[in-house]
Amino acid sequence: MAERSISRFDDPGAYEAGFGDIGVNLTITGPGDFEAELLRLKLDHLVIVRLRESLPRIACISLAADRVFLSFPVSRVSPECDGFALQNGQIAFHGPGQRMHQRSNGKCQWGLISLPVEQFAKSGAALIGQPIPPPRSTRLLQPSGADLSRFQRLFQHACHLAAPANKLIEQSEVARALEQDMIHAVIHCVTSDGTENSSRTRSNHTALMTRFETALRKSVDRKITLTDLCAEIGVAERTLRMCCHEFLGVSPMRYLLLRRLNKTRAALRRADASTASVASIAREHQFFELGRFAATYRAAFGEAPLTTLQRKA
Repeated sequence: MAERSISRFDDPGAYEAGFGDIGVNLTITGPGDFEAELLRLKLDHLVIVRLRESLPRIACISLAADRVFLSFPVSRVSPECDGFALQNGQIAFHGPGQRMHQRSNGKCQWGLISLPVEQFAKSGAALIGQPIPPPRSTRLLQPSGADLSRFQRLFQHACHLAAPANKLIEQSEVARALEQDMIHAVIHCVTSDGTENSSRTRSNHTALMTRFETALRKSVDRKITLTDLCAEIGVAERTLRMCCHEFLGVSPMRYLLLRRLNKTRAALRRADASTASVASIAREHQFFELGRFAATYRAAFGEAPLTTLQRKA
């Protein structure tokens, strides 16, 4: 039986948790009040998700190890994925267990569809006579007009059926037919003649960014230099700067600063204003010059740290 839900969020941490078995680390990069909506439709094998977000951000997304994924724009404004500036009509194809980076410059809408690896292989063998190997790093797809149109139409239909007021999806034959049609559309898009294969260089850059994120998680709560980061990753500073600009749109140390600021903001939102202070929370997150911290925080989020602390959670 189909399962569906629509969840709305005003807290980035709660939104991250809403992805379930997909690990998401969201770094907000612009001021404003965060709002997001996550629509999910789970069929027998297929999971269809539509996402809407209100603020610019960088997301590090760790995909499940037993599924393949397609991500794609739903509107004209969409996130960049692993350095690819996705246009309407393009689809990013991700392998199981892959870590990808997305970034947006403002409001965006995007979709995510996943299928178990085993089911994906069976469907490929049934439709084209052989299993389709999942990509080792993000691969950009440019399906033919007919295949793309069918895929987009079915995705919109799935989102319509997932609405709470729609009872059709509760009928097993409707859910079964939708899943079969959607899987066929996915296979046709993946095998379209316009597929662009990722190069070995991009695969190497993806692996480097995975090591960078691992090192960053260890370093976000302690003082560290770019030289230290590069030594831990085993890469030249110039190479790391180039990859961060390609995947994140910012320098490595700017990204580290934004990560710390986001962690500090989350702590301020959770804290009790009657017992906590901005100074103590700032110091816990490696900000020791409070005047500079307050100015940097205001520039990033459009409000003073004290304003965040005094808001009701």
